[in-house]
Amino acid sequence: MTLGNEPVGGHSLVAADGTTLDVDLRTDIPHPARVYDYILGGTENFPADRAAAGEFSRSLPNLPTSMRANRNFMARMARTLAAEHGIRQFLDIGSGLPTAPNLHEVVQQVAPESRVVYVDNDPIVLVHARALLTSTPEGRTAYLDADLSRPDEILGSDQLQETLDLSRPVAVSLLAVVHFIPDDGVVQKVIDQLMAPLPSGSILAVSTTTADYSPEEVHAGVAAYRANGIPLTARDRKGVESFFAGLELLDPGVTLVHRWHPDADAATYTDSQVYMYGGIARKP
Repeated sequence: MTLGNEPVGGHSLVAADGTTLDVDLRTDIPHPARVYDYILGGTENFPADRAAAGEFSRSLPNLPTSMRANRNFMARMARTLAAEHGIRQFLDIGSGLPTAPNLHEVVQQVAPESRVVYVDNDPIVLVHARALLTSTPEGRTAYLDADLSRPDEILGSDQLQETLDLSRPVAVSLLAVVHFIPDDGVVQKVIDQLMAPLPSGSILAVSTTTADYSPEEVHAGVAAYRANGIPLTARDRKGVESFFAGLELLDPGVTLVHRWHPDADAATYTDSQVYMYGGIARKP
């Protein structure tokens, strides 16, 4: 498999914009985005990711179902915000490898003028960002290589400043990403920094792992992730709700992702198959 014009095992990759990147992919260590890609049937992964995915799935037999439920939650959330709440600007942090439908494809079907900034810090995502940079003529998409732990760099980046108007509402999407930050205080600080400069009417969307419904499976899965160097953390409903402090949680509040405004597909899942809470809230 190759990325850009260089072998995966090398240290030079060609990014979507044609830039040559000198990076250490550490393909010998599983990466959450690549594990996610493999479990959902993608091809941008390596033996370490596939081995880890097998180990995780033994502890979490419904992991593929839960991941699909989370991806579907993203699409329903994005469509709802564009169609019912008039949101036209989205900041998707921890976007991961492109997987259809991508967020901009969902919202631009509703409102072609919508603008999306994707953020991730995995060099493989950067290489494949071309798929995230397609857009309707009326809208715009951008990709930023940055880390969630440095929100000021995200907000101050040229990519964001040139794409989004921070005087108008923005939906900040943190899906399947804060569960890799074990410290609740760090998560809250990041969220507060991201939301502080945004105007009234902006939205925070979060999904994250919980053990509330399948505790034995999830605790075993958390241990397997951590044994592979990935600091997965499961939180209860109260813990997830606390991340929305100072914001107005929108109906139906924090719930398992398949129960959030379910469509026909979401209705086929059972609670025991889904390991993720999700919710959205509005800034007053």
